[in-house]
Amino acid sequence: MRDFSQAEIEEEERYFHNVMETFRQYASYSLAANNRRRKDFYTLPLEDRQLLDELGYKQKLDEVDKAILANAEFLQEVVQDPEIFGHDGEKDEQESELVTGEGYRGGESMHLHDHGHSHSHSDPHAGHTHSHGASLNFGSGSEGGSQRSRRYRPTDADMDKLRSTLKQFVRDWSEEGKAEREACYKPMQGALVEHFAHVPVEERLSLRVLVPGAGMARLAWDIAQLGFACQANEFSHYMLLASHFILNRTAEIGQHQIYPYVHSFSNLQNRSSLLRHASIPDVLPSSLPPSSDFSMVAGDFEEIYGDSGSEMKTSVEHWDAIVTCFFIDTAKNIVNYLRILHRILKPGGVWINLGPLLWHFENNTTNDPSVELDLEEVKTLACQIGFEFHNERTVETTYVNNQQSMLGYVYHAAFWCATKQA
Repeated sequence: MRDFSQAEIEEEERYFHNVMETFRQYASYSLAANNRRRKDFYTLPLEDRQLLDELGYKQKLDEVDKAILANAEFLQEVVQDPEIFGHDGEKDEQESELVTGEGYRGGESMHLHDHGHSHSHSDPHAGHTHSHGASLNFGSGSEGGSQRSRRYRPTDADMDKLRSTLKQFVRDWSEEGKAEREACYKPMQGALVEHFAHVPVEERLSLRVLVPGAGMARLAWDIAQLGFACQANEFSHYMLLASHFILNRTAEIGQHQIYPYVHSFSNLQNRSSLLRHASIPDVLPSSLPPSSDFSMVAGDFEEIYGDSGSEMKTSVEHWDAIVTCFFIDTAKNIVNYLRILHRILKPGGVWINLGPLLWHFENNTTNDPSVELDLEEVKTLACQIGFEFHNERTVETTYVNNQQSMLGYVYHAAFWCATKQA
């Protein structure tokens, strides 16, 4: 893997510092947004204010403040020990792994780029905000380097990512998120089990499964729970901080309560749909059997597993299966994604995919290249590269959806299994 310049390293340190500041400033930012509603209330005529008082509007604002403070306390716990990602100056090329039950351990050639896609699957109209991110080499404070002389002020896009992180906790690690998981994860797990039906359950540990773009790692954890050796890969700092917390620092089911829907008053059926909480986790992450093989590798998929990646030599024809969920549209160059998937699969190995094509870098403002294909073109290209498709269908699903909202986006997601031809 190539060496990185001091400027690149400093840029990455700044980026992670900014992520940490976004977590830390959640309360002040969100309380200010709610207080704006109070100010607007007092601009109204007295008669209008009295009518709203009768509805309990000011009381609702107070309840939202309390929910925001509860979220802030939780988010402070999430970033309480960011040094888990740190590495000393003599090991600048170290990769990072998050391992349930074993905590954080070092690997090789860590260099993490966060696409920072607030171009979210949860809202196709959220816009394109792309941050370019960071090797996980940082401290926990806001002081200490010339680049940190001024405290970072999170942008609206930063806070949007953090709010999406709260909703991702719900999708992956709450009982409320079960419906979305059943729609997305169950078909993929079923296809994986069916493809390897000839392998006895007690021998599944010999089968290696990779889950790129793993987010908070629930799909990968579920696959490990089925007995497969599973490695998750993720590049977003928000997801990495959150997944480490949920995998390694939760001790009981329902340990935390979060309020993921208090940030918008639009399209609500009633007050409870605004203020309702979600309890996480719904399972104990440490409950994997002692013999399980489950890890999470931090880094950009192309850099970790591509031609020049640190894992390239050991990953070529290494994986029995690759499972991608809402992932392939994060590609800048889908050709390279498909080549890597094909290269690292064993002959006869299976690629299981589910997701839309919401190309994350389309019309970006950061001069990143972007190739956007339609579904037919993606499948034709994959066949040209060496995949054979089967078990194709459309799966209707939401993504971090508020079940009690008056508005929701439904994806007609493409599902397929594709076998690497020998």
